[in-house]
Amino acid sequence: MNIILLGPPGAGKGTQARHLVETRNMVQLSTGDMLREAKDSGTEMGNIVADVMARGALVTDEIVIGLIREKLTDKSEHGGYIFDGFPRTLAQADALGALMQAEGQTLDSVIEMRVDDEALVDRITARSTCAGCGEVYNDNTKPIPADGVCTSCGEKKEFKRRADDNEESLKTRLMAYYKQTSPLIGYYYAKEMLGSVDGLGTMEEVQKSIAAVLDA
Repeated sequence: MNIILLGPPGAGKGTQARHLVETRNMVQLSTGDMLREAKDSGTEMGNIVADVMARGALVTDEIVIGLIREKLTDKSEHGGYIFDGFPRTLAQADALGALMQAEGQTLDSVIEMRVDDEALVDRITARSTCAGCGEVYNDNTKPIPADGVCTSCGEKKEFKRRADDNEESLKTRLMAYYKQTSPLIGYYYAKEMLGSVDGLGTMEEVQKSIAAVLDA
């Protein structure tokens, strides 16, 4: 099963993707992770990515699609792919659809994680992550353990806040999402692929809602 997780920044896509990796043996394809991995790989595509990033230029859709194509050729046994952070635009959605068809793959479900903007700001400005494994903590709902030991990786690591996890930056990122990415909701609804869940429920509630969509 191949799926897309859709939602604004801070909706919890990464957290839910990691849960699906653990429970369904799926492979998370995060644009940022793929670019960092490619940059250090020494492959032809990796060298292209490294050059683009070194120049501070924007990574093109063609490069990202090329990285995804490389991942789709992986023949190891797994439960399918989770696209996290891609596509972001209608043009990217068309390109991904064409790539999946060319590779003999299908896109089975697109899950929209609905959120309330005001509640999302409250969540994000209280967020921090483990520098070791990326586990997300929240001052209000999931505080950092008093002993400083991450509940996910079991190690005592530094817990960091993103520099752009503030109200002003988040509103800018939300505006970009609504302009560029939210049209994908209608796009995939028209293709009868879209399922929606409440992204502001507890982690367990959202997990159950996503499972209900995938298992329907």
